[in-house]
Amino acid sequence: MRQLIAKAIRPLLQASLCTIFVVSHTQVYANHSHTSHGVSENSSQAITSKQVSSTIAVSDANRQLQNLLDEIWQYELSQFPGLARSKGLKAVDLPRQFTDISMPAMTARYQKFTDFMSALTKIDETALSSEDRISLIMQKYRLQNYMSHFEFKEYRVPITSEYGFHSSIGGALSRMSLNTQDDVAVYTQSLQEAAELIDVNVAYMREGMETGHSQPKAVLLGFEDSIAAYIIDDIKEHPFSKAMLNDKKGLISPEQKSLINTLVNDVNTAYKNFYNFFVDEYVPNAPDAIAATNWPIGVNFYNNRIKHYTTTDLSAEEIHQIGLSEVARIRAEMQQIVDKLEFDGDINAFIDFLRTDKQFYAETPEDLIMYASYVAKQMDAKLPKLFYKMPRTPYGVAPVPDAIAPKYTTGRYVSPNSDDEPGYYWVNTYALDKRPLYAIPALTLHEAVPGHHFQISLAAEMNDLPEVRRSTYISAFGEGWGLYSEYLGVEVGIYDDPYDDFGRLSYEMWRACRLVVDTGMHVFGWSRDKALAYMLENTALSEHNVTTEIDRYISWPAQALSYKLGEIKIKELRAKAEEKMGDAFDLRAFHDAILAHGSVPLFVLEENMHAFINGH
Repeated sequence: MRQLIAKAIRPLLQASLCTIFVVSHTQVYANHSHTSHGVSENSSQAITSKQVSSTIAVSDANRQLQNLLDEIWQYELSQFPGLARSKGLKAVDLPRQFTDISMPAMTARYQKFTDFMSALTKIDETALSSEDRISLIMQKYRLQNYMSHFEFKEYRVPITSEYGFHSSIGGALSRMSLNTQDDVAVYTQSLQEAAELIDVNVAYMREGMETGHSQPKAVLLGFEDSIAAYIIDDIKEHPFSKAMLNDKKGLISPEQKSLINTLVNDVNTAYKNFYNFFVDEYVPNAPDAIAATNWPIGVNFYNNRIKHYTTTDLSAEEIHQIGLSEVARIRAEMQQIVDKLEFDGDINAFIDFLRTDKQFYAETPEDLIMYASYVAKQMDAKLPKLFYKMPRTPYGVAPVPDAIAPKYTTGRYVSPNSDDEPGYYWVNTYALDKRPLYAIPALTLHEAVPGHHFQISLAAEMNDLPEVRRSTYISAFGEGWGLYSEYLGVEVGIYDDPYDDFGRLSYEMWRACRLVVDTGMHVFGWSRDKALAYMLENTALSEHNVTTEIDRYISWPAQALSYKLGEIKIKELRAKAEEKMGDAFDLRAFHDAILAHGSVPLFVLEENMHAFINGH
């Protein structure tokens, strides 16, 4: 079936980058002016005086905000090396290559962020322009998340079921290359910082273990393999030595080579120590209870994360009920496809057929990547039907790195590290018999175009907006847009057979189930087994995928709530626009308006779209 498609298109897909070009777009700002007719000279002068006072107030507030935004951004660049590099600062000019997470450094940052927040609250929001008001809201949102991370001591749990600090460090060191002496200096400094950084994280994990603030045992099975991937005693085989061994220009002196060998060994030893701690202490002492509400001040923490990830005031109970309602609705639509195919059995028998029949699975990792690339190019060709404005940043299609693939999610979008790099749509090629091809169209539209790559790239390219607007990702907006993007494939003919459409519905069901199982496990006493059974009953995801997903929700509380709630809001706004605008409704203009202000909270999105609707 789809294996044949992948093989047929292989010659056409020698490169996996898909380039999208910008369509010119002008953002219109409304300027309001008032004229006075038929009034006395004194009245005219009085009105003009009020206008001047108002203009001065607006200008002062806007200027005050812009100065603060610039100051906060520069502080962030000074504190977070990864952010600084992604914004074009040279690594060799940075005081550190990894963020300083020592307690003194984190405490100082928290105090600085608190001071910034206090200054922001003193700005008169009513005196700001509409765009500056959004910027103020976004800056408060970003600062609050930094502050919450410290207040709830999230540094005690620097790992989730699928990722952790060790993977971030390991990936950074493995990717290094040497072209100049500056690169050698950065390489050496990074190795010097890495071992200490690992040790500090382990100390925080030990603190969490001792205070009942650690990941539950159920999500840690096999996680040690991701640590072991970076433990290699042969210096010539170690991924952190790759830059040194590939020094074709002879940039490294014998003295530097000796130092680098020592540093690689030190980092290797730090990984060994982490591995031993994890296996011998952390896992044996990990709690059996899975709810984040069992952590210290866990109830407040989970409610904080609901607010952060959904940008709504919905309670866990309300979200749970929305999820149950959506599951029932989507299941009815899935039944219609089963009936259309005249399948001999119910939905669950049909799902079992999809999970087990070999026709729905790729034979090789290359075939899976090729098929995902093919679907991506299909959607590229449909974009002009849906948008006037498109991003200039290209994207590639690549496999999830081997070191993290076994416990990683099905696919993900990875933003560029700098403005001269593409984004990447990662496809998990581990366990091919668990990666159904009928799910690839929906996955591709979500992670690549018109989903995450499209939305994130457009936001990054809005040079007229302050950096906080271009660089802050709000999950309810971004993930809501990603799920809505899956639906757009229906309107442009991407789901060309019932199996693909069932795969789309299964993905939508997956996100609806998240509302039920995330709140169920963290608030309503659901066991991991009950959550697994619920997902297996209602989605066509493989058992492997369901397991990795449930463990993700356990170890990353409330994040999974953002997808369906964001999509529901976007669809609700579209229905309002179609009803009120009638024949004047333009789908491309609507989509451009959704994305025009970057990533924003849902209540801001609603305000923006009401203005769009009323302005036409």
